[in-house]
Amino acid sequence: MKTVILAGGMGTRFSEETQVRPKPMIEIGNKPILWHIMNTYSAYGQNEFIICCGYKGHMIKNYFAHYYMYQSDVTFLVREKLRMEHKNAAEQWKITLADTGLRTLTAGRILQIRKYIGDEDMFFLTYGDGVADVDVNALLAFHKNHGKIATISTTQPEGRFGAIKIKESGLVESFKEKARRDQSWVNIGYMVFNRQIFDYLGDGSEMLEASPFERLAADGEMMAYRHGGFWSPMDTIRDKAYLEDLWERGEAPWKVW
Repeated sequence: MKTVILAGGMGTRFSEETQVRPKPMIEIGNKPILWHIMNTYSAYGQNEFIICCGYKGHMIKNYFAHYYMYQSDVTFLVREKLRMEHKNAAEQWKITLADTGLRTLTAGRILQIRKYIGDEDMFFLTYGDGVADVDVNALLAFHKNHGKIATISTTQPEGRFGAIKIKESGLVESFKEKARRDQSWVNIGYMVFNRQIFDYLGDGSEMLEASPFERLAADGEMMAYRHGGFWSPMDTIRDKAYLEDLWERGEAPWKVW
């Protein structure tokens, strides 16, 4: 199966970093978050990727164009214009880097890579700015079992604020500090689609999460895979620092490889 990664957005909420690089190229432990996401899928035998590029997509292309060299010890014979790699630790990935436009919305990006899906019945889709320890094999088995068009992975993120119940008089009835079970379920990416998803994308002028998802839900064609493990987006400097700290301490839950 192919894994599609949405990596073309401008990342305006993280402008401190995205002024100089696309969001999926922001690093955790000296590796782009895109590399971490790909390794998660690769750990479950998924090694064929389609990356939807857009904003500063040339930087993603440049990274993979030189990826083999980055992963090797290299000797340069400058006068002879020769290069010799001595050690190769590169992954066995097949990667298609598709230029899907600077301001294209997510439904449009997916429409543009339809030709690369080919005749396959199913494909994975995820975002290029969040990491999780989702069991990809269990996710796929869940999707195949229910027979619907779409599966989205969902979780209840850790609350950052206490949940308070207040009576009309102003009396605090209860207070729960950062209770995960009190949070709403959110879509974390790590999705599986049947190829019928293309029938829901219209002309691609909307976000995938708008009318396409609303129509899928209304038609009873969307299921939620409940993920109780780790997930974190990387939307702010605070998020990056949190993930970096986990990685440096060797406690990154998403490192399943």
